[in-house]
Amino acid sequence: QVQLVESGGGLVQAGGSLRLSCAPSGRAFSNYNIGWFRQAPGKEREFVAVVRHSGDRTYCADSVKGRFTISRDNLKNTVYLQMNSLKPEDTAVYYCAADRKELRIALATSYNEYDYWGQGTQVTVSS
Repeated sequence: QVQLVESGGGLVQAGGSLRLSCAPSGRAFSNYNIGWFRQAPGKEREFVAVVRHSGDRTYCADSVKGRFTISRDNLKNTVYLQMNSLKPEDTAVYYCAADRKELRIALATSYNEYDYWGQGTQVTVSS
């Protein structure tokens, strides 16, 4: 079983930056596409970004494109989400997740295509 742990959340002012990290606490996830999702109070879980298992392809939601960057270092067994130019509307709990199937070519954007989830890390952006 793949077990994921997120870290790096916190409180920042608008325009600031944070870097989130996702790492497995159990089985390694180098064979899995890894996605970042976020959920604000009263809203549904929203896709943010995804990186292919090999790290050779990424895709970001339009709402964060140009501000957020997803990357991975499989030697360190860690996936990152670099968040710049943060806005109050970025406030949410951020989750990383592993795709339900190993070595997939496609980059899924729906949360129900991911089987393994971390507990989330809170990101709060003040005005």
